[in-house]
Amino acid sequence: MFWILNLIFSYAASLFFGVIFDVPKRLYNTAGIVGASGWMVYIFFSEGLELHKIYSSFFGSLALGLLSHIMARLKKEPAIIFMIPGIIPLVPGGLAFDATKNLILVQFSKAINTMLEVTLIAGAIALGLLFADQFWKLIISGTKRTRRKI
Repeated sequence: MFWILNLIFSYAASLFFGVIFDVPKRLYNTAGIVGASGWMVYIFFSEGLELHKIYSSFFGSLALGLLSHIMARLKKEPAIIFMIPGIIPLVPGGLAFDATKNLILVQFSKAINTMLEVTLIAGAIALGLLFADQFWKLIISGTKRTRRKI
């Protein structure tokens, strides 16, 4: 039940943020699927393999980025249309709230540790998307080279 609820809610979050960010109506379902896939990879690494949230966020955003490029190629749309709504479930908003709350309550040691974790998770998400983008560029340049040789 845990996995099914995570799939449903991550799909819904990505889909509705696609609506907010003005994704074309015909791409709502695809944006939801891409976001849910990235979140499920995150949950698999976090809960299934019991990796830290930072590493899980990296692998989730890497999968999200690669799937965004694949869908962009299939749907003939920019990859950013799928990346932005897909990132939303991965963003550590709850942790950032906790860090801010601890800062306001003058619990500086908790606030600093939580803010560091938020920063590292956000960096892992950015790094995963960057790696996915560079990996996709390598794939595309490799296919262009093989086509020229034929």
